[in-house]
Amino acid sequence: MDTDRNREIYGRILFGNGRPVFGPFLLDICLTGIPKQTIIHPYFGFVRANLFHMSLSIAHRKATQALNFLARQSGGRINKLKALKLMFFADRYHLRKFGRPVSECAYYAMTHGPVASEAKQVAEDGDLLPAPVRSYARKFLEKKTDYDYASVADVDKSVLSESDLEALTFAWENFGYQTKYQLRDITHHYPEWKRHERALGDGRRRVKMDYADFFAEPDAGYNPCHALTAKEREAARELFLQRQAFDQRWS
Repeated sequence: MDTDRNREIYGRILFGNGRPVFGPFLLDICLTGIPKQTIIHPYFGFVRANLFHMSLSIAHRKATQALNFLARQSGGRINKLKALKLMFFADRYHLRKFGRPVSECAYYAMTHGPVASEAKQVAEDGDLLPAPVRSYARKFLEKKTDYDYASVADVDKSVLSESDLEALTFAWENFGYQTKYQLRDITHHYPEWKRHERALGDGRRRVKMDYADFFAEPDAGYNPCHALTAKEREAARELFLQRQAFDQRWS
C-alpha cells in the first residue's frame, strides 16, 4: 500500500443483521505493518482508518473520480455547474444512506447552490490548485473552457467504493436529464442551502455549509435523496455527529 499519501479507508462490516450492537468504539489494526486508528459505528458499520501522510487529499482524489464518472455518463464532456450540482445530490444520498458523503469535500452555499469546494477546484483546474492535485487530476480530466471539462481516462474505481458508485448513479439517473440551471434551481429547495439564502442575498459570496443539515427534508415534492423516517433520520444524524466529533479529535 502507498503510505506517502493521507488516506482514508472505508469498509463495511456486518454483525448479524448488519447493525453492530456496540459502538462507536476504537480499535488498533495493522495493515501492511502500519498501525491505524479505526472507528466502528453502530447501524452504518463503517470502518475508518487514517494514514497521517500529507500529499494528495482523499477529497481531491475522490472529487476527481466522481467528476470523471459524471463526465463519462454525459458522453465524455459535461458542464462544470451541472456536474457540481449532481455531486451534491450524490453526496446527500450517500450521507443519508451510508453515513458519509461520496466526495468528503467541504461544502459552501453559493448563489448557484451548494458547491463541493475541492471538486470545484479540480473542475476549474485553476492556478491555485496544488501541484500534486493538478498532476493527478489532469490524468483523468481536461478543462475545455471556463464552463466545462472532459474525461480523458477511465474512472479509477479503486478510489470509489461500490456505494460511492451507487450514489453517483442515483444522482445521474434521477437528475442527469435536467439542465444546469434547472439543477441549480432544484438545489435551492434543500434546507442545507436555504438556511444561508439570506446571507447570500446580503452580499456574502459563500457560506460554509454543515453536513448535519443534509439530514433535513427538502421542500414538499422534491427528492430527499434516500428517504428516511423521522426515527431513522434522528439516528443517522446522531451517528454522523459522532463520526464528525471523532474526525475533529483525531485530525
